Amino acid sequence: MSGEEPGAAPPPVRIGMVAGEASGDLLAAHLIAALKARRPGLAFYGIGGPKMVSQGFDAVVPMDKLGVRGYAEVARHYREIMGIRKRLATRFLADRPGLFIGVDSSDFNLDLERQLKEAGIPALQYVSPSIWAWRGWRLRRIARSVSHILALFPFEPALYEKAGVPVTYVGHPLADIIPLEPDKGAARAELRLPLRGRIVALLPGSRRSELRYMTDLFIKTARRMLQDAPELRFVCPTASRATRELLEEGLRRNGARDLPLTLLFGHSHEALAAADVALVASGTATLETALFKTPMVITYRQSPLTWALMKRMLYLPYIGLPNILAGERVVPEFIQDQATPGALAEALLALLQDINEQRRQVAKFREIHATLRQNTAEKAADAVLRLLDGA
Repeated sequence: MSGEEPGAAPPPVRIGMVAGEASGDLLAAHLIAALKARRPGLAFYGIGGPKMVSQGFDAVVPMDKLGVRGYAEVARHYREIMGIRKRLATRFLADRPGLFIGVDSSDFNLDLERQLKEAGIPALQYVSPSIWAWRGWRLRRIARSVSHILALFPFEPALYEKAGVPVTYVGHPLADIIPLEPDKGAARAELRLPLRGRIVALLPGSRRSELRYMTDLFIKTARRMLQDAPELRFVCPTASRATRELLEEGLRRNGARDLPLTLLFGHSHEALAAADVALVASGTATLETALFKTPMVITYRQSPLTWALMKRMLYLPYIGLPNILAGERVVPEFIQDQATPGALAEALLALLQDINEQRRQVAKFREIHATLRQNTAEKAADAVLRLLDGA
């Protein structure tokens, strides 16, 4: 006798997912929560982080295995990363999900999505690859790889519609999560920081490959700032125990263990709400900083080889998300050779003193927040369920 017994519950519909970094873990976790609220029987598995796991996600591969960025850095881990993707594709093709969702991490996800789509598994990419920044040539590859794009930024849908790629603008979940007017006093009290006095948030990145180039730069910048403003306090959230250890090693290496710095496990939102200004590595953290209305300076350094390759393809005059979204240079940027401790310290100290410049940045940040606040998780869940149901 075969088949299901009468009255037996149908097996859960499974959704494959891959998120390769902390920002993707947050996006995916909110989407999983919204989907499970609509359809409690859904099950999720693949590569993810602790926030996804807290929503019941089955992480078959640890997320930190994909935590590298840049051509040279990826090259060093190429065989390991390709091995992970091959094993994951084999599993998904054997244990077919009803839908696959790649959350950011497009360098890893697009080839996986193409394999699954060609095998008849719908593939959705949540977070558009940065075709608007420097990789416009990837649009044809994206069209071959995905069934649908969920776009976080309002200028993205037109690019995909022109190329015939199905797309839905959903806004950015951080704009829903972060209050329009953060409470600085409450954040300082929660982190046990002085209610008065000037505090600088340091966000050097969450990937190990980033911290290799950013740790010493951020520590030396803080020390230079203290020469002119010895009353300053610094706060630095860390994404994991491994990243905290890298920062602690940097403090020892630079003889800066006496730096007035509070290292946190997580708590990036509280740190940004508490700070007067921030030094931020280019990436999603710059958007978080803008949504917390914290004036900032953006910086980034990477391997000389990666930068040489990127610079040849970069066509926007800036790389920070607040500047890209505003369509103008709202926030100072110091990239690669421009990113020196002296230049960064000077820019941050000037920003601390210039109230009008702080107000100018904050006014633009409020405009960005209003545009991105779209009830993202619900809009994304709607699009996912339409695709899952074949609508």
